Amino acid sequence: MSGHDQFAEDLALYAMDTLKPAEKAALEAHLGGCAECRRELEQLRGDLSLLALSTEGPAPPVRSRQRLLATIAGERQSAPPEKSKPWAWFWLPSLAAAAMALLAFVLWRQNQDLEHQVTALQAKNAQTQGELQKVREVMSLLTSPAAQRFTLVAANAKPQPQAKAVYMASTGQFVLLASNMEQAPAGKAYEVWLLPMSGEAPMPCGMFKPDGKGSAIMVGPGMRQGMEAKGFAITMEDEAGSAVPTPPILMAGTG
Repeated sequence: MSGHDQFAEDLALYAMDTLKPAEKAALEAHLGGCAECRRELEQLRGDLSLLALSTEGPAPPVRSRQRLLATIAGERQSAPPEKSKPWAWFWLPSLAAAAMALLAFVLWRQNQDLEHQVTALQAKNAQTQGELQKVREVMSLLTSPAAQRFTLVAANAKPQPQAKAVYMASTGQFVLLASNMEQAPAGKAYEVWLLPMSGEAPMPCGMFKPDGKGSAIMVGPGMRQGMEAKGFAITMEDEAGSAVPTPPILMAGTG
């Protein structure tokens, strides 16, 4: 074996900092005058860096991992037993085991990332299903022949503000569609009231503010099931809402 070949076989051990001090010094002296060994050393160090970085980032190129393992395996297979370096046979199995352990850790980290992605997708799917369920409920209310429909109008206004209330007493579901509404003053909002058929006091159904075009869609909170409605009314209240209507009644409609 030539001196150059002997030093070339120690490059993988040197890149992993496992050479004995005397052998390390001899190799470093050789590297000072051998450009080929220096290039091979830089390539091995690059492969080791890619393998280490893969524990926190993307997996390294397959050829880099294979080249590193092939180099280690080549050390193990090509280095004949030499009386002058019995320690080399002691270290090679440990290096191979360390490389396999590092690869196992990389695979474990990738599996953990996949599990986190699956968990996030499941949470997103649950949220989407919840939103779809709300849409189904609103569509069911709007298209149900059993739902009551009320039109609330204001007199002496052009274009005339209008609001349509769709309400189902059996479920307590409520939707309001408003158009041509004036903007609410600062700190104020429109409040919708259910006028019970029983003659009880008006019941608040929710607050809304129209958009820049005077339109609004409000899905009210679930009302008390079985509460029959004689009609609906709208007042202007503080943004926090009111327990009783504040005169005047801006819009009202009965069935």
